[in-house]
Amino acid sequence: MKIFLRANERIFINGAVLRVDRKVSLELMNDATFLLENHVLQQEDATTPLKQLYYVVQLMLMDPSVAGDAQVLFKDMVEGLLSTLENRELVEGVKAVDVEVSTGKNFQALKTLRGLFDTEAEVLESPSVSTAKLAAYAQAHSSENGGREQADKRGA
Repeated sequence: MKIFLRANERIFINGAVLRVDRKVSLELMNDATFLLENHVLQQEDATTPLKQLYYVVQLMLMDPSVAGDAQVLFKDMVEGLLSTLENRELVEGVKAVDVEVSTGKNFQALKTLRGLFDTEAEVLESPSVSTAKLAAYAQAHSSENGGREQADKRGA
């Protein structure tokens, strides 16, 4: 696999951090776990459930010494997400990420998660279905109560 880097760009390979001082191309001749700097998510930027999951998978790639603990956390997070997510695309995506991580394809899992970020943002920005249902229920009942109050006033 050939990777092209710009001057001062960093790459994380098998837990090591490399910085290049000029534009270079690297050719990885065997299987290596790597992450390009522009795909690295900082901890303070992991502000949504999927970004937090991304950060945990990223830890598995960048720091093999914590991979075991990160794997346990990952499984707990996937379980929690699957029990709360309602959006079908997000559910299927998280299931795919779970399979990818379980089969050692962490880099692919990060790619899958990045592809879900826009959908997650849309879901988080839109009012939830349960909130909409609750609002409709409240409005319907306030109309009924308003009608009863009007009838009570007329009867009094």
